[in-house]
Amino acid sequence: MARMDIAELVASAQALSASGQVALAAELYRDYAALNPDDPLLHVALFNQGVLLSSLDDLRGAAEAFTAAIQRNPGFLPPYINLGATYERMGAAVEAFTQWSHVTGSLSAVTADGLAYKVAALKQMATMLEGSRQLAPAEDVLRQAIEISPGQRDVAQHWIALRQRQCQWPAVIPLAGLDRPAMLRRMAPLTICCHADDPMMQLAVSYAHCREDAGWPARFRTTADFADRIGQVPGRRLRIGYLSSDLREHAIGSLMAEMFGLHDREKVEVFAYYCGIAKEDATKARIRGSVEHWRDIGTIDDDAAEAMMLADGVDILIDVNGHTRSARTRLLSRRPAPIIVNWLGYPGSMGSPFHHYIIADAQIVPPGSERYYSETVVRLPCYQPNDRLRPTATDRAPTREAAGLPAEGTVFCSFNGTQKLTPFVFGRWMAILRQVPGSVLWLLKSSEEVEARLRHAASEAGVAPERLVFAPVVGAHDHLARYALADLFLDTVPYGAHTTASDALWMGVPVLTVPGRSFAARVCGSLVHAAGLTDLICATPDEYVARAVALGQDRAALTALRERLLEGRATATLFDTPRLVRELEGLFHGMWQDFAEGRLPRPDVTNLDTYLELGAELDDPMVETGFRPDYEARWRDAVARRHAFTSLAPDRRFHPSAQEG
Repeated sequence: MARMDIAELVASAQALSASGQVALAAELYRDYAALNPDDPLLHVALFNQGVLLSSLDDLRGAAEAFTAAIQRNPGFLPPYINLGATYERMGAAVEAFTQWSHVTGSLSAVTADGLAYKVAALKQMATMLEGSRQLAPAEDVLRQAIEISPGQRDVAQHWIALRQRQCQWPAVIPLAGLDRPAMLRRMAPLTICCHADDPMMQLAVSYAHCREDAGWPARFRTTADFADRIGQVPGRRLRIGYLSSDLREHAIGSLMAEMFGLHDREKVEVFAYYCGIAKEDATKARIRGSVEHWRDIGTIDDDAAEAMMLADGVDILIDVNGHTRSARTRLLSRRPAPIIVNWLGYPGSMGSPFHHYIIADAQIVPPGSERYYSETVVRLPCYQPNDRLRPTATDRAPTREAAGLPAEGTVFCSFNGTQKLTPFVFGRWMAILRQVPGSVLWLLKSSEEVEARLRHAASEAGVAPERLVFAPVVGAHDHLARYALADLFLDTVPYGAHTTASDALWMGVPVLTVPGRSFAARVCGSLVHAAGLTDLICATPDEYVARAVALGQDRAALTALRERLLEGRATATLFDTPRLVRELEGLFHGMWQDFAEGRLPRPDVTNLDTYLELGAELDDPMVETGFRPDYEARWRDAVARRHAFTSLAPDRRFHPSAQEG
């Protein structure tokens, strides 16, 4: 051991780690440190030991190793960053901040490595600040990171998302030499869904996210690699895999909790690949008990997860994350199953070359709108599953007074996150309140600063600020129970209510919506339609305001709507989970038939890099994109001009060769 140099040590430790012997690799570094106390590069060995111990959840041991590395070489910055992360995991926020602050303040010499370390520390600080609801300080820290390194897409994405959460309008502004179109091109898929109802731009952003943030894999499978599967399925059940980090106490988990147990086990074999947090809860336990095979892949790398899926022989893999937190997009890009499907987790197209289908319905993706999806669109009667066994919780409902609401007067509510609010939506809400005396708007609590900003905006719009009431964060069942206090749920656009809308409808609260053009802007309309309240789907924003005002002044009409919802709950398409599962299985068998007969669709990502450039230039913050009557004409003209300048390959969207539709 004493004669091994640092390069040999690192190589040996990496080989052990790659073979799954991480603990042994950490011991190798420990033994080397004990035998080589005078090695000038000992700080590297100690740092690597800390990284391995951290991966083994030995936080105390990791902290000791990082501290020792710092003591050996105080100018070596990586262990400060990792020690801060270790302290954060241990719940020591002050100590974590101290380490990161040291990095951000210790760069006397401007070097590439030094700047990278500072940006890494700033990103860690921002994440912690955001987690503690200190949104404005988190935004400021990220601004510093962008100014240091404007090329880092993830930092710009996070910064814009934070501004959306704070209702900092406009959320997208030039920064650090990046003009507004450049910032738009760096937006994350979920962020663009909240920003503008532009399904073409959303598709282009999704494609950029797959290409730039996930990247294309060095190795992957093609349809030909799965040819041997075709002869297998007639002799066995179709193997369906659901990949998700949210099969737990989460909006997705609550929607899907019942459906797994309703699958026809004579026709399909159900696998769940869980890639979320390790914490146990009742929803996770319920789902795990209702599937035939539960695979926890949250702690294994893509190589191991891919090998597991191939060994399981999954035929159709359902991506229930999409472009959301903890997604395993890089794993999916390797194509660990013959057919990959986008469903439920992300409200829009993945824009990837490896998602073959997207599951929607006729309300969300009307015939003629397929151009906005790289996947082939297949449809259910209503795309969203629901759990009929969730409690109604009416016995836990507080009084209006206890919830801070007036005993009399109409209670409008919208329990969407603040990132979904736009100046246009807020302006409509204020117009409604001005015309319905005694009414209030009940929103979810965010931060004190955001609440003050919205109350100030209300005052500027001629509405008393106290007419905005903010509901505190409570447990899922208590939150469901307090819906009973509301009279009418007001939807948002371009990112509407999804799980929040189905919760409201389940509890008998009518939902008013005006669908836009994109997937995220049309889900609520689908849910309201499936609940049997088509008269609450408005055609224009003006109709939305007028209908809300009329209902807000008509207690009898609101009562009748509530009664319709509660009486129809047992028969509404929205809550007919057995039917959804039967229809879903029908889609799966149709997909397999396509594959077996050589008709598996090929995702279309033609020209999406060009569409991203054009969409960023077309964006106008002063106009609601989705309600522009010239929306398609503007896109068609922009693509035609670009094609006249430099020839574009034909595509089925707005290329001059595409048919009108």
